[in-house]
Amino acid sequence: MSAAAQSPPWLADQPVQGPPVPPEWFAYRPVREDRLTRLVNRVSARSPIWLAPLAILACTGGAVGYTLLTDPTTAQAGDPPSCLLKYLTGFVCPGCGGTRAAWFLLHGDLPAAARHHLVFVFAVPFLIYLYVAWAGRRLFRLRLPEFSISPAAMITFMVVWGVWSILRNLPWAPFTAFYV
Repeated sequence: MSAAAQSPPWLADQPVQGPPVPPEWFAYRPVREDRLTRLVNRVSARSPIWLAPLAILACTGGAVGYTLLTDPTTAQAGDPPSCLLKYLTGFVCPGCGGTRAAWFLLHGDLPAAARHHLVFVFAVPFLIYLYVAWAGRRLFRLRLPEFSISPAAMITFMVVWGVWSILRNLPWAPFTAFYV
């Protein structure tokens, strides 16, 4: 196709402006993958389709089992595992209270779970749905309604989480109610 055929009609009779583009700019050079990327791609290509959902389910099951066995609601500030940030500074980190909230959720106590980590309690149903939709599509070709998170929703969630993390560290009322 000529340049005149590609340009709008009012530019058809104008000469091409600017210097010619070097041909090497259009040459495709494949990026050479590093060893780890090649290994991961090779293993994932040879793995059965059910391995990834099962691995995530096993890791989640291990975390749930650990949470149920250790009872984080009775742990003292210095007991292992301890939050290093809270232990050294006294500040509540953005994830502080998440394990206790999970423990209360697993025991069906929603108000106590929300008291310990409200943002975690809000996010859990979405995370469960995302896993079920992904695993169902991958394993059984189920087509659950798509749940896509827009950048604006993710930014809003992160801002709310950040503001909530700051508010729960303020030492005066009513913010002391957020301290765990």
